[in-house]
Amino acid sequence: MNHQHETPEEKRERLRQEELKMNPTGAVNDGLNRSTTGNLADVVGGLGLKGTGIVIVVLIIGYVLYKVFT
Repeated sequence: MNHQHETPEEKRERLRQEELKMNPTGAVNDGLNRSTTGNLADVVGGLGLKGTGIVIVVLIIGYVLYKVFT
């Protein structure tokens, strides 16, 4: 694999994957930290099209309910 022509996103993902391979227990800690700070790219990337659509619909419904009852 040629690392010279990587985009910054590809490099970041490659380094993250290498870190996960070298330090499996760090993946648990990383997952816990991401759940508290939130990383939308990982959430959406793991859900797929249907899951992303469901999340968007739930957010819209939640916002409408919030506006109706406040």
